[in-house]
Amino acid sequence: MSDELTARHSPVPIVLLYDFGWGREALPPPGDFHGCRLTADPHRLADAHVVIFHIPTIPPLESIAKQPGQLWVAFCMESDINYPQLSNLDFMRQFDLTMTYRLTSDIPALYCGPGDVLRGQSLPKTESAPAVYFGSNENDRCGRMAYVQQLMKYLQVDSYGKSLTNRQLPADHGTTTKLETIARYKFTLAFENSISRDYVTEKFFDPLIAGSVPVYRGAPNVDAFAPSAHCFINAADFNGPRELAEYLLHVAAHDAEYEAYLAWKADSFAANFLEAIGRFFESAFVRLCSQLKVTNGRLESTPAQRDPIHKVVRWFGRNGFAL
Repeated sequence: MSDELTARHSPVPIVLLYDFGWGREALPPPGDFHGCRLTADPHRLADAHVVIFHIPTIPPLESIAKQPGQLWVAFCMESDINYPQLSNLDFMRQFDLTMTYRLTSDIPALYCGPGDVLRGQSLPKTESAPAVYFGSNENDRCGRMAYVQQLMKYLQVDSYGKSLTNRQLPADHGTTTKLETIARYKFTLAFENSISRDYVTEKFFDPLIAGSVPVYRGAPNVDAFAPSAHCFINAADFNGPRELAEYLLHVAAHDAEYEAYLAWKADSFAANFLEAIGRFFESAFVRLCSQLKVTNGRLESTPAQRDPIHKVVRWFGRNGFAL
């Protein structure tokens, strides 16, 4: 079918993934997708019903002409600390919908997936070091590196990432290798690269999947994303790295106390977590596309806004973020 025939006259919504750059790894491939037709061709801008912009790699919007009836979506899985335009009112009002890590987003794009992947059995802890760390992004806006350096003075930590490296992987096959590695450690330092509400990434969920206890430093509301109240250790509960290290050494030396942090795998998940994965475990792109409907070349059905853009930005301001 030619582009001319699949343009605005098509009953199939055309969704343009506009110039994602390094964000392409988060995208579904172009083609038919849950009732829509995805394209990454910027030349399709004029006939796209929906245009999704990746905020970290977004081009100047003043150079892009928005078509009548076209829906613009702001997509971002990175925090507002690293990309402050997310909390800029003038910038965000250019979009009709938000698709971000925020629970207040129109289409929340969370890092957690189906709950059953968390049920895997915990493997024996065979490494001599109690804790492991994978950190490669040195764009440090929250003192993460300094905290880990201090922690290492009191606790043996094997670090495999590009930051503070003291161990090497014999072979690296991405996520599979990472999960296999952290499964051998009692604790995993799950430290976010920035601290922002709702910004709970794979750093928290990977150790839960692998059966290692996350030692978390990040979102102040991480409890809202936890399958159990006793499945992780929050660095914010301790008066600095030394006190945290002393607690980890104590738990590591007492099997019953350590196993209590893994007991959640056989228990019911927390109600708030069940609600979240029930609503959001499917890809945000699936949830967007499944709600689009075109009639006579025009969008007739789109996802409802959870909050108008101005309310979302006011929320950022109330919680201490610069506007």
